[in-house]
Amino acid sequence: MSTSPLSYKLAYRPAALDDELCKSTKNITPIDEIVGQDRAQQAVEFAMSIPDRGYNIYAVGQNGLGKRTMVLRYLKRHKPVGNGMYDWCYVTNFDDTRRPKVLKLPMGTGTEFKKEIEKITLKLVKAIPLAFDNELYYTRTGTLKNQLTDQQESLLATLTKEAKGKGISLAVTTQGEYQFIALNGEELHTEETFEALDRQEQRSLESSIDELEIKLRSLVRQLTEWEDKYSAKIEKLNEDVISQVLTVNFETIKTKYKDSKVIIQHLKDMEKDIIENFDIFIQEGNEETELAYASLEKKLPRRYQINLLVNQDNEQFPLIVEESPSYHNLFGYIENATYKGTVFTDFSLIRPGSLHKANGGVLLMDAVKVLERPYVWDGLKRALRAQNLNLSSLEKEVTLSGTVSLEPEPIPLNVKIILFGDHQTYQLLQHYDSEFSELFKVTADFEDDMPRTAASEYHYAQFISSIVQDGKLLQCDKRAIERIIEYSSRQSGDQNRLSLHSEDISNLLKETNYIARAANSNMIRLKHVEQALSNKEHRVNRVQDGVMQSFKNGTTLMQTEGAVIGQINALSVLSTSNHQFGMPNRITATTSFGKGEVFDIERKVELGGSIHSKGVFILSAYLASLFGKNKAIPLKTYITFEQSYGGVDGDSASMAEFCSIISAYSDIAARQDLAITGSMNQFGEAQPIGGVNEKIEGFYEVCKIKGLNKNQGVIIPESNVQNLMLSAEIVQAIEKGEFSIWPVKHVSEAVVLFTGMQLENNEQTGIYDLIKQKLA
Repeated sequence: MSTSPLSYKLAYRPAALDDELCKSTKNITPIDEIVGQDRAQQAVEFAMSIPDRGYNIYAVGQNGLGKRTMVLRYLKRHKPVGNGMYDWCYVTNFDDTRRPKVLKLPMGTGTEFKKEIEKITLKLVKAIPLAFDNELYYTRTGTLKNQLTDQQESLLATLTKEAKGKGISLAVTTQGEYQFIALNGEELHTEETFEALDRQEQRSLESSIDELEIKLRSLVRQLTEWEDKYSAKIEKLNEDVISQVLTVNFETIKTKYKDSKVIIQHLKDMEKDIIENFDIFIQEGNEETELAYASLEKKLPRRYQINLLVNQDNEQFPLIVEESPSYHNLFGYIENATYKGTVFTDFSLIRPGSLHKANGGVLLMDAVKVLERPYVWDGLKRALRAQNLNLSSLEKEVTLSGTVSLEPEPIPLNVKIILFGDHQTYQLLQHYDSEFSELFKVTADFEDDMPRTAASEYHYAQFISSIVQDGKLLQCDKRAIERIIEYSSRQSGDQNRLSLHSEDISNLLKETNYIARAANSNMIRLKHVEQALSNKEHRVNRVQDGVMQSFKNGTTLMQTEGAVIGQINALSVLSTSNHQFGMPNRITATTSFGKGEVFDIERKVELGGSIHSKGVFILSAYLASLFGKNKAIPLKTYITFEQSYGGVDGDSASMAEFCSIISAYSDIAARQDLAITGSMNQFGEAQPIGGVNEKIEGFYEVCKIKGLNKNQGVIIPESNVQNLMLSAEIVQAIEKGEFSIWPVKHVSEAVVLFTGMQLENNEQTGIYDLIKQKLA
């Protein structure tokens, strides 16, 4: 059995863009679609095309994939046809001011309509008082007043004359009431003079007074009727005067909006209300009038203002991103204002939320933020179910008190909601909320990576070009683009895949752009990308430097040359919040008399995880199949990670543990200039592991610290070769023969490499032969 070291050409896959098509990002057309996300893109296209209720989108994928950025870029470049885009206004409901009415106006007309109403109202503020303050009006009201006075005086004179003929006077009391009093000649009778009259004369006068009082009551009714008619005439006169003013001022706007039934109806209602409440325009110093004019904006009667809630001033499809989806930010709210100590609210204090602004378009939000905010998720579901925006105060929702507030007319809702979240949040909503699948029928599942081909590399170059163009960054030359593609492949952990974590690529381009500009370069070049990557690593590798320092000063024991019985250099990956790196660990195995057990010290002290323990059980089974088929192995083996004081998990060290046990069983020393990573199954086959690049680079760094020689290298599962995207320094060392990568299919190949011995041969001198002889 022979195993060959890996060619340097397989340790790194360089990008190879076409020289003609990809001279720089300036020559590359920015991408118009979501890169590498065909499944997600088709889901977005489907949801945006179907108008039925419930076809909202949940975009699911890991954080950092740039889901929102990619969807926004796609929607901006593939703008859907506007469906139901209108301007929305709230106006006074003149029949019930507590229930403001909605005006749905054609797109782009709201601002102009509001300004025109303000101009008309300003004119009326001046014109109506003038219409009542002129000689013509005074003459007409004076004529009506004189007519009433003449009629009243004529009727009273007739009654007075009749009373006088009967010796009775019609007088007016200090309280303004009419009273009949008997006459004594030309003077009024006093109580004494009246008592002096004989009884028959008294009765005659009293009878006459009773008759006159009956006529007086009839006369008063007649006077009242005349006064009512007079008031009606004055009211009609006022209506005529105001109507003339309104006709002049409303004629133009009515002609302009004659095709809009909604606007014409509101104008008619407004005219009718002004006629009924014209005193708002002419009374001064009245507290109620001052309150009617109280405004945060202009000196206009609030009753006739237009509250323009949403204005689509252009034909752009509404794309709203709500970063803070609180209840008020999402659904809008009703403000309260204070004027001279009086707290009040009305339709003009209604404020829009994101759903109002996105109506007719798309609203994008983070799912976790929506779920974190109180009452928001329930409110959103309620709005989507009802397909309207019912604006009610949050205080009314959460309290039991019946506070007086507005009840605005609901606004019809036609919006697509796109929620962005991770898989866990998606699963929780699917499991615990029965309405979720009804309201979010489309799932846009975002991939973490995509296949790496010549076509996809060019596709990725287009994606890089779009970031450059959108961010107004310096253009990238061909080699810089290729290096970014190679970095993406390294991030994916597979030389045949490209990472779709667009945030990483965007950040790298921004940092590279900064470095290029600082160097007064007119273009981003390879050296700028390399510098940005180096700077980034330096910012986050403090822990790694500390670990490597322990190898330098001998705190962590490690041999990178020679041979030791029962000791193997294994490889592991350490992670911080934003960085991961590899480091070697010594695995040692010792034996004593026993019954074939493998005693896992890590598990015994509860530092080993369940997956690590599973790996130990698997290698124990393989050992038993090799050396314990006929009888139990008379040895007990102890294995451990030396100088490991934290938890150990994963099965990537199982091949290393097996090799250390074989060395201990055979008393054959294992090479210390080799390190190994990889798991194994019960048949000894090498299985792939994660973090292979970091592990190899970690061992290489320790070898540099201890001193490089041409025999050093790392053994990996052959299935991990496709994951190799090693640093340029290691690739060069492999090319020069100063470092080696040994891919193996079976753990036995690793045993041969570590011991330099055959497994078995005819002379019975192989390492397995020696172990069997020793255990016999």
